[in-house]
Amino acid sequence: MTRFGARCVGAAVALLSAGWTMEAAAADFNYGQRGGYTAVNQPLTYSWMGPYLGINVGYAWGSVDNNWTKPSGVAGGAQLGYNFQQGPWVFGLEGDIQATGADDTFAPWKFSNPWFGTVRGRGGYSFNNILVYGTFGLAFGELRANTFGLTESHTNVGWTAGLGAEVGLTRNWSAKVEYLYVDLANSNFAITGMSNGYSFGTFRAGVNYRF
Repeated sequence: MTRFGARCVGAAVALLSAGWTMEAAAADFNYGQRGGYTAVNQPLTYSWMGPYLGINVGYAWGSVDNNWTKPSGVAGGAQLGYNFQQGPWVFGLEGDIQATGADDTFAPWKFSNPWFGTVRGRGGYSFNNILVYGTFGLAFGELRANTFGLTESHTNVGWTAGLGAEVGLTRNWSAKVEYLYVDLANSNFAITGMSNGYSFGTFRAGVNYRF
């Protein structure tokens, strides 16, 4: 995890550095009046307004309530959203669905989280083509338990919150890094005789295509 975390921080720094470089270069281009960089009798500014679709990949790590297991693994999926913009302020709604390889075994129990999704509000402040934001909303996903050849799974609903940064690379393309904390509420598992839930953090990077 320490080596992975260092790589993620390095990727985030590189992404933001690239954004500042492209922002400085943007003044040499004129993309017109719609989307991307728009001229309104002032230096060119970046527009975050409108719908977008993208993909992401990252890593999830957490723990199961009332159990010793700590599922972790690679996670990846797709997101869909819409932004509204008023001056430098950007607000929107985003939903995503993720497949994960997060699992862990502590004999005789194995817990895994095959998938999860979120529906969140986003709000942030843009520095031209760099957007920093917070996000909060609904989370849902599957928690699966295995023991002695028996399997039981529950779809739990909970909440999520996080922070992120997004860099506009061109008029239509942007890249982002994001951290989310996800808490999938407890439910009663017959094979454990306990109330189990899964809470975890996920750090991910992704790209969006904005229409």
